[in-house]
Amino acid sequence: MTETIINLETVNPIEFFGVNNNKFDILKKKFPLLKILSRGTQIKLSGAPEQIDLAKEKIDLIIAYMQRNGHLSENYFEQILGGDDAEVIDNFIDKNPNEVLVFGPNGKTVRARTANQKKMVQAADKNDIVFAIGPAGTGKTYTAVALAVRALKNKLVKKIILTRPAVEAGESLGFLPGDLKEKIDPYLRPLYDALDDMIPADKLGYYMTTRTIEIAPLAYMRGRTLDNAFIILDESQNANDLQIKMFLTRIGSNAKAIITGDPTQVDLPRNQKSGLEKASRILQNIEGIAHIQLDEEDVVRHKLVKAIIKAYDKERENETENSYHR
Repeated sequence: MTETIINLETVNPIEFFGVNNNKFDILKKKFPLLKILSRGTQIKLSGAPEQIDLAKEKIDLIIAYMQRNGHLSENYFEQILGGDDAEVIDNFIDKNPNEVLVFGPNGKTVRARTANQKKMVQAADKNDIVFAIGPAGTGKTYTAVALAVRALKNKLVKKIILTRPAVEAGESLGFLPGDLKEKIDPYLRPLYDALDDMIPADKLGYYMTTRTIEIAPLAYMRGRTLDNAFIILDESQNANDLQIKMFLTRIGSNAKAIITGDPTQVDLPRNQKSGLEKASRILQNIEGIAHIQLDEEDVVRHKLVKAIIKAYDKERENETENSYHR
């Protein structure tokens, strides 16, 4: 058994330990094999060397985060303790401030975390329309929302409009119970979740009330002209040819648009064809329109998601090959 002392002199110990030592209790639960004691501005770790090393790495990351941001919520405290080191560093300990797209609530940084996400950011900076195509979990929507929030905060646009097809309701929401918001919210929840990560709740509520940020199903874009806006069409694989054309022709002056989609997850009825493939194909060589392809290497969800995507891709290739040889 060995012992290690960690000093908290560079951060606020009260902020580190939490109200009623709530955060300190989380730390102890995460490392049940260690004896962890607090003495003033010090933490004493006693136990097996490998356990001490792991705990010290996590505590050092927490200290580094607090040195930069000051406040650290219990939620982020627990995430830092529980995530693998690469995930923690990417999410919380930003190495290049110039790459930060948005500083979210509690100081969390939002930035492009993979090579293709960075290409997506660069493409959006240089073009007015960007197609971002790739499988689930590659950060298409999250990065697009971050770019929109950055543009709003920097006063490059006056509003953000987020839309996606409500395919399960066939774009006809009248038969569902509740008011309009209650009808469409289940389809638009991922967009709200991304915004929650980037804008404090009270400010987001204000933006929604004043329609500075608008979230609506694709059907409600018809007939509008969208000026001075950052517009995102999410889950575009579930829009047909006419719907995507309708969306693209809504774009007005001083507007940017990002179209995200996953061609392998089309939920349209069998008698309807996705318009995403056609749109991305016929708009390939138009100046001002960029096309970014993301793949399983860009997956930023649970590490098993990458393996799942590869397995399904392999199965689809086998099915295609078997069909060809029949």
